[in-house]
Amino acid sequence: MSVWSPRNAAEVAALVARHPLAWVVSGAPAFHATPLPLVADLAEDGSVAALVGHFALRNPQVEALKAHPRALVLFQGAHGYISPELVTQPQWAPTWNYAVARFEVEVTFAPEDNGAALDRLIAHMEGDGPDRWTLANMGERYEPMSRHIIAFRAQVLSCDATFKLGQDERPESFAQILAAHPDAALVAAMREANEG
Repeated sequence: MSVWSPRNAAEVAALVARHPLAWVVSGAPAFHATPLPLVADLAEDGSVAALVGHFALRNPQVEALKAHPRALVLFQGAHGYISPELVTQPQWAPTWNYAVARFEVEVTFAPEDNGAALDRLIAHMEGDGPDRWTLANMGERYEPMSRHIIAFRAQVLSCDATFKLGQDERPESFAQILAAHPDAALVAAMREANEG
């Protein structure tokens, strides 16, 4: 286990929940890569068991995945350049901090779940407030539009995540980076990864 490994499965699930737009990459018979927002199904231990989303039917990656259902799903969380100007330590070298997760998956298409997949994504993004937007707001536009998408479930076969967020820095350098870095999201991710 590396110093940059997530401490637990919940950290990876939180990355997916906070940054749902992922690249779905497949390589047979040719390379395809599509950015899609995805929602995670969690296992009992809190790990990501599957990812649920939908493709536009016209996307050529749909037919490619029907023939060869293995893919990589790549998530990227907070990231950014860390300049030596932020620290007072002599000879400190610049670096790039980031949180990423790579899932190897097997994709199963489920057109009968189009509505459920959309409902889950919308609920995830809109929250559960009483006035949140729902598919019902589309009215009669929903049914014809739904014919142009196809839902899928991507069963996770393996997960590899790296949270390189300053865990190897000297305490004084880490504190200086947190105090001076302009990216609030990256600073928050660094704080969280180094708690406890």
